[in-house]
Amino acid sequence: MLEIRDIKKNFGELQVLKGVDLDVEKGDVVAILGPSGSGKTTFLRCINFLETTDQGTMVFDGESFDMSRMSKKDIARIRRKTAFVFQNFNLFLNKTALENVTEGLVTARRIPKAQAEETGRKALDKVGLSDRWNYYPHQLSGGQQQRVAIARALATEPEIIFFDEPTSALDPELIGEVLEVMRELAQEGMTMLVVTHEMNFARNVSTRVIFMENGNVVEAGSSRDFFENPKAERTREFLRLVNV
Repeated sequence: MLEIRDIKKNFGELQVLKGVDLDVEKGDVVAILGPSGSGKTTFLRCINFLETTDQGTMVFDGESFDMSRMSKKDIARIRRKTAFVFQNFNLFLNKTALENVTEGLVTARRIPKAQAEETGRKALDKVGLSDRWNYYPHQLSGGQQQRVAIARALATEPEIIFFDEPTSALDPELIGEVLEVMRELAQEGMTMLVVTHEMNFARNVSTRVIFMENGNVVEAGSSRDFFENPKAERTREFLRLVNV
């Protein structure tokens, strides 16, 4: 359902992405791994056009796009089929959990408020926050705030959800509740691309792994092959360093 070819991205003279490819099938959970500074987050942001690319092509739902020459109309059409969950939640601090979920539905998608609220309540229920609809972010734990962000993504009924290190801003004891929601989504067949340092999630939940370093893909394959039979010496070294 998604094919990316030869994405390149520079920040000034620094080449952050050096020609990255990706294939995603419906229902895939792709874990994007690598050391800090490897280009993982930039790659994810380029796919959702939060960053502009210098070069690259995308095929999404059968349509082809030159990613370096995207119109605002095409970007908007693609984003209607995707959702993005950020590291730091990106919630409106002056709005309740329900209002955070429904804001985009009402203002961007012009969905009637009553319908949006019904959708929002179902999404919050799905992530285990049925008793937190009217709580403000400051009344929620970090894990609960990230689950609101996931509910906001689910409410748009996306074909793909992009997760950018969704547990990196959380205290260790709160990580599990967010990963459990993501595990349930994977079991239900949600297509997800996840930049993560959570090796257990990558090994036990993801279907495929991409390992990046210095703006390149070092190794890509099924999660089982990646963890049990890594081909590249750099992959084996990385797995030793993270105690896998």
